[in-house]
Amino acid sequence: MLNFEFKNPTKILFGKGEIAKISKEIPSDAKVLLIYGGGSIKNNGVYDQVKEALQDHEAYEFGGVPANPEYEVLMEALALIRKKNITFLLAVGGGSVIDGTKFLSAAANYNGEPWEILKKPVRTFEGEGMPFGTVLTLPATGSEMNSGYVISRRETHEKLSSGGPGLFPQFSVLDPEVV
Repeated sequence: MLNFEFKNPTKILFGKGEIAKISKEIPSDAKVLLIYGGGSIKNNGVYDQVKEALQDHEAYEFGGVPANPEYEVLMEALALIRKKNITFLLAVGGGSVIDGTKFLSAAANYNGEPWEILKKPVRTFEGEGMPFGTVLTLPATGSEMNSGYVISRRETHEKLSSGGPGLFPQFSVLDPEVV
């Protein structure tokens, strides 16, 4: 048997209609980047609920994070984060979107080539990553409550992981009506 200590700082908002509460979880002065995958959230009503909850925030969007989140796609999101001076990330989707958001959280404040975070790897500690929350739409990997992630790089055929105690979501919404 291995001894261990466990701390999970992610606040869980569980239940019907909990997406509406994200407005209270994100600082009112935050510039938010809504990150999602292929767009199924626009067909199932989740997108509308999230947009309603963010109506009093300055919010931008980045869609198209693929399954097995790709470094090249995430670099486009990172450019948007820097251009718009984003201060809070909101992942809406399953494990791939959440993993991509964790990487973006680590890369947003990293001084150096972002791929180094995965290649070395560089652990992200508390206070180093950009704050983020999640709205889970596909339960499978536990990404909504852990601090690890996996990113693929098409051009080099690599799939690497990293993480750290600074990459737990601030909150995760688990609404059984949308998963």
